[in-house]
Amino acid sequence: MLTVSTFYLSRVLGNKVISSKQKEIGRLLDLIVDVNEIRPKVIAAKIKVDRQVRVINYSGISVFKRTGQYILQCEELNDVEVAKENIMFLKKHVLDKQIVDMDGRKVVRVNDLRLAILKSGTFTVAVDVGVDGLLRRIGVAKPIKIICKPFGIHVPSKMILWDEVASVDYSHVGIKLTKEHDKLLTLHPSDLADIIEDYDRHTQVAIFNSLDEEKAADVLEELETDAQLNVLRNLSIEKAADVLEKMPADEVADILDEMRDEDAEKLLNEMEQEVSLEVRELMEYPDDTVGSLMITDYISLNENMTINQTLIALRKLKPEPDTVYYLYIVDNNERLVAAVSLRDIVISELEVKLKEIMHRDIFYVYDYEKPEKLNEIITKYNLLSVPVVDKNKKILGIVIINDVMDLILRKRKM
Repeated sequence: MLTVSTFYLSRVLGNKVISSKQKEIGRLLDLIVDVNEIRPKVIAAKIKVDRQVRVINYSGISVFKRTGQYILQCEELNDVEVAKENIMFLKKHVLDKQIVDMDGRKVVRVNDLRLAILKSGTFTVAVDVGVDGLLRRIGVAKPIKIICKPFGIHVPSKMILWDEVASVDYSHVGIKLTKEHDKLLTLHPSDLADIIEDYDRHTQVAIFNSLDEEKAADVLEELETDAQLNVLRNLSIEKAADVLEKMPADEVADILDEMRDEDAEKLLNEMEQEVSLEVRELMEYPDDTVGSLMITDYISLNENMTINQTLIALRKLKPEPDTVYYLYIVDNNERLVAAVSLRDIVISELEVKLKEIMHRDIFYVYDYEKPEKLNEIITKYNLLSVPVVDKNKKILGIVIINDVMDLILRKRKM
């Protein structure tokens, strides 16, 4: 018999387990690994002995190849009890399941697994997500390759190193996204949202439930409407409200507009009063008005503030990037007076007052104007955001260029 250094899981499942005397003692049903290792180490084997299923210690098992077939040789059947946590059955929990390819930032299906035999044990080193792995599973890989070779056709193969894999098998309590080392949490919210959308509704909720409120808010903002509603429907009212409170009010208003009135009202009642009131005001605007697009996070300052005072205020506020394109000067009644760009603030001396560098000739829109007015102003004057005022010229919020572009794209798709 030929000793092997690597093998595919599909090549050993269902194969004979023999004794040192070459007598068949059972058939392999599954391999059990310890997920605490960087690359999961095989610690036990699930085998069928006669009509009994047993879990035995893997340390006494060797893998050989004879006449093209893989055979497992076991010196002694030592039953072992495996912990319920931090272990994984390769066939049951990984094979044919969806996982996340961290490098490609997408969900893929596991067609096979590659294992390596080292002095320190047998480890799972890669997953096969290519066509080659699928053909190998059904036992036709070699014939298909022989047929394709004369025609110059290559059967695509794709292996992903285990280091670049994130498992989200929530049917198994031992594998949880809440582990500190889980790679999914390192992804950008947009990438994580795309991945969540590729999963079934149950898994979408399971992933989302494991995120802290800040991350959950960022991800929820990036999800498509259907996924947003599915996630919120399956969260407790308390957690859903906590997550929504950390999102921009305009985004929350858009989500709640898509929900049933009674469900939206429950969430609004659970949210902090100040945030809830802000969202309610935005929801009152008809869809075809500027007010429905504006965000209420903006920075207003007094014209007598110095550049140094302004910078100190900005450091305290820690505003989102979209809200600091321009800073707005208001009077004592919150009426819009002027604007100053972040560039002008940065290049000015610290003792200079805002009234010395502010621009009184500014462009703005009224909250009940049509969105087309925004497109006209932003396009003509190359603005990154536009202030929104009421009929008394009191500033209510701003509309950023990203939201205008999103509106234009949505209308083109209609």
